[in-house]
Amino acid sequence: MEKKVNFLIAGAQKAGTTALHAYLNLHPEICMAIPKEVHFFDNESFFAQNTVDYSLYHKAFPPNPTHTLLGECTPIYMYWQNAPKRIWQYNPAMKIILILRNPIERAFSHWNMEFSKNKERLSFWEAIYNEQQRCQEALPFQHRVYSYIDRGFYSKQLQKMWRYFPKANTLVLRHEDLKTSPQKTLDEVFGFLGVEKLTPIERQTIFATPYIGDMRIEEKNFLLDIYEDELSRIEKLLNWDCSGWRK
Repeated sequence: MEKKVNFLIAGAQKAGTTALHAYLNLHPEICMAIPKEVHFFDNESFFAQNTVDYSLYHKAFPPNPTHTLLGECTPIYMYWQNAPKRIWQYNPAMKIILILRNPIERAFSHWNMEFSKNKERLSFWEAIYNEQQRCQEALPFQHRVYSYIDRGFYSKQLQKMWRYFPKANTLVLRHEDLKTSPQKTLDEVFGFLGVEKLTPIERQTIFATPYIGDMRIEEKNFLLDIYEDELSRIEKLLNWDCSGWRK
């Protein structure tokens, strides 16, 4: 029997998942997938039949004798409607790591990435103002490119994940903590995964797409208004103070 994957970095996109992946890649007990994003549980074609061929998934993991854990990082898993159930069906003991970023900043970073890849030609304002209408073209699934605002409604994504996995099997981190206090954050991650802590951790430099420009105050206020209730829900769910996300 093939060894099952033990943990996933399941989101959120543009919230530091690439950095966390790079840090975990340094650990001698952890085998991370190649490529970084396998996109198994959000691939509808893999689940079109009654029997799922998990050997396709396991091909992404090349463990060596020191590896005790297999891990993968595909940030859309948190957002993809069908992913949590599929992950649970594969491994109900899976540990899930989620990183949350100010959803306003996340949306702008997401748009900037898609624009730089030529997958988006609208301005940020046009993209967020018309998002709901544009995303209808992907129904009944979520839109992988234009979901700038929708991906930031973390509370419903967390609740869906908790429907399948106990909270003890999920670790929810702040993007800003990983960025400013990587050692402390990684100690928490290593403890969650049950592996030895790495100290001192070697700070990883991750390439980030340069921003085309700055977000305009009108755009920020538009998003603040949209996310106001959501930020309150996140604070209640996680016992967080999100006042910094409102500035």
